[in-house]
Amino acid sequence: MPFVVKDRVKVTSTTTGTGTFTLGAAVAGFQDFSSIGNANQTYYCITNGTDWEVGIGTYTSSGTTLSRDTVLESSNSNNKVDWAAGIKDVFCTFPSDATEGTVPTADNSSVGTDLYAWTNLKKQLDAGVINGVPYANNSTAGMVSTVSLVYSITTVSKYRGGVLAPNGDIHFVKGDAAVGQKISATGVVSTYSLISTATQSYHGGVLAPNGDIHFVPRGATVGQKINASGVVSTYSLVNNGGGSGAGYVGGVVSPSGEIHFAPFTADTGQKISAAGVVSTYSLIYTTNSGGLGAYSGGVLAVNGDIHFVPFMAPVGQKISAAGVVSTYSLVYTVAQAYSGGVLSPNGDIHFVPFNAVRGQKISSTGTVSTYSLVRTAADGFVGGVLAPNGDIHFISSNSGTIGQKVSVSGVVSTYPLLVSGSAQYEGGVLDFFGNIICVPYASGRIQKISTNTTRPIGYALSPFFNKF
Repeated sequence: MPFVVKDRVKVTSTTTGTGTFTLGAAVAGFQDFSSIGNANQTYYCITNGTDWEVGIGTYTSSGTTLSRDTVLESSNSNNKVDWAAGIKDVFCTFPSDATEGTVPTADNSSVGTDLYAWTNLKKQLDAGVINGVPYANNSTAGMVSTVSLVYSITTVSKYRGGVLAPNGDIHFVKGDAAVGQKISATGVVSTYSLISTATQSYHGGVLAPNGDIHFVPRGATVGQKINASGVVSTYSLVNNGGGSGAGYVGGVVSPSGEIHFAPFTADTGQKISAAGVVSTYSLIYTTNSGGLGAYSGGVLAVNGDIHFVPFMAPVGQKISAAGVVSTYSLVYTVAQAYSGGVLSPNGDIHFVPFNAVRGQKISSTGTVSTYSLVRTAADGFVGGVLAPNGDIHFISSNSGTIGQKVSVSGVVSTYPLLVSGSAQYEGGVLDFFGNIICVPYASGRIQKISTNTTRPIGYALSPFFNKF
């Protein structure tokens, strides 16, 4: 429902009462309301030479009508005039109390300074539809929207996790996809060739200190990376997942610059030094329960420890900055409990609930505790993202159109998403502008959550935003 104002629009009408006006022919020397465009809003004035009404209305080409949506001022104490029989002039105007300026756009190409156009945009935002395009309600988590993919396969496991490159590109880590896919800082989606393209080959990625992005080998027999210039290359691994075909899921870069792959079904830990040397080390707890692994993802703690996130494991496992591997007790355990984790601003590590019905976190002092969730679902969430305001967003996999987040003060809440279905997304990445880009697993579209403001940027910059 765009807002349109045109010059020299004037017609007559014989409509009576307080309802929608049926418009007549254009007055000589003027154009009719068809120039406004069907279903568009505009400013109008109605007068019979004595009574008058100025407001915002919606033009409909079928029946050539103009609804009287909002009365700004009128001779009836600023209420709708109850029109008597007789000819009235109906024309476009610009209200005297409207600040001159541009009409705002939902894509922020114009922040606008028109008070009533801002009022109209606010109505659309609150309704969840802007110019006919659906958006999730943005009152709690910012604007939620979707972006088209260039490459999309019909099966699940398109991409599994993503990484933000130094130039602002977000790379999706291939699962079954035959090509790499990325979204630039300006929102352009493109694809590129990979060297290793086996199915279920990689799961998660890590940005190395030198700018290389390493894909974490799940079923792949070789490592694969993309350098800062976009060149793709492969390298030899020491351990190929213990023969399980699902060796590692997710990874973490240590304070010394080493990249540690988080062991899923792998029987040894595996890391890559800052110099590119691949080596392995012993783990304390490993499992391969029907192809399901012990841990899924990892998080770097404030003290330099790397915590592996418990998936099937009944114990926590971590590796210190000095390379010492140890285990610790968990409060809550269940099969396929958590997948991925996030470090909060206060130093707590939150595990992302997959099948868990309780949240679980580890404090900076190593205390393990649980907390209630608002939303639980089988295979509910995979991976999480720390937003600029300190909220941790769990990325929906099978949670339908419901997102879930934990505030820096520990408050758990939910918010609406646009895309639903089974295994839609797997992991997310925070871009340079505060948007969370959800990585498409089974979904045919990228889902984006804007978290840098509770309203679109242009809306927040309106000189009238504090009036609402």
